[in-house]
Amino acid sequence: MSSRDTDCLHRFVFEHSDVRGELVHLDASWQAILERRDYPPPVRELLGQAVVAATLLSATIKFDGSLQLQLQGDGPLKLLLVEVTAQRTLRGLAHWDGDVPDGTLIGQVGDARLTLTIDAGSGGERYQGLVVIEEDSLAAALENYFQRSEQLDTRLWLAADDERACGMLLQRLPGKGADDRDWEHDVCLGETISADELLSLPTRELLHRLYHEQDVRLFEAEPVSFRCSCSRERIETMLRGLGYSEVQDILEEQGSVSVNCEFCAQIYGFDRVDVERLFAAADQPEIPQTRH
Repeated sequence: MSSRDTDCLHRFVFEHSDVRGELVHLDASWQAILERRDYPPPVRELLGQAVVAATLLSATIKFDGSLQLQLQGDGPLKLLLVEVTAQRTLRGLAHWDGDVPDGTLIGQVGDARLTLTIDAGSGGERYQGLVVIEEDSLAAALENYFQRSEQLDTRLWLAADDERACGMLLQRLPGKGADDRDWEHDVCLGETISADELLSLPTRELLHRLYHEQDVRLFEAEPVSFRCSCSRERIETMLRGLGYSEVQDILEEQGSVSVNCEFCAQIYGFDRVDVERLFAAADQPEIPQTRH
């Protein structure tokens, strides 16, 4: 039996057409997200699909920063947020209220928006695009986004369970002018893939099963890992933004200031000495006496 690919992203191209693709397999990185919170099955599945989708989309652009995928609505699933960096590190979380049903995306998120945010990094511009959710699946919503906002034919196949999260992307390259039949043929074959095959088959075997009659060039795998970008320095910056009076109020009420990162569950604690040092280090000429 073939060994499975683990925590890696593979790019591939069809040599004689204008179609490119990616396949991603997440194992330990997906488990690291699940270890932070006990998600009910429908939330877990959709979060896994979102982590896979964001990882696949990160490979279609050139950037040095991060890509964020966010779903926010008024349904039982209130918020879903995934971030993937250019170094292929990822993190994700979801918020829900009450029972989240199995079934369609709209039934889970209600009146919702899908937002893609790209922080180009290295002084580059920040880009944000959004689309109202009208589809029954996350894959269909993203396909619609790319068709409307980017005019790029894109197809996604996403799967997740309590052990793995995997997916495949096909995208038509702009400006090549190849025959429509190439794209339609590759998508038609892609439609034959099942969720079980995505979750169980290694990349080479999966591509061979789908496209053994075509000339497909597979690139070297890129490792993918879980990593949170939170830090004590970032939390300190956030507290300074609250202001001295606000932080003092928290100290008086709770005895200390505790900030919990929802992505990785790391807890950052600050006592009275920490707070005084924090605001003294900010080099403020005068401690504000009024609440802002």
